[in-house]
Amino acid sequence: MSSNCEVNQNPKTARDIFRSCSFWRPVIGIILGGMAGFLYYHFVGCASGTCPITSHPLSSVIVGSIMGYLVTGIFEKKKDK
Repeated sequence: MSSNCEVNQNPKTARDIFRSCSFWRPVIGIILGGMAGFLYYHFVGCASGTCPITSHPLSSVIVGSIMGYLVTGIFEKKKDK
């Protein structure tokens, strides 16, 4: 049986992965999104405590981090197969 999978003879090292832009772009997006989520909680927030996202700082940071990751994923180029 033949397989269509190509085996990479030279796998990337950890150094190559950490130096690549495709590694750092989502990481920076997650960090900036988390900071933006916390700032939104701090300055806008929800004083009554009834808002499920903005009433707790952790939930604001998590939602902000997810949004930062998704926004940075928009700008990646699609690779043709």
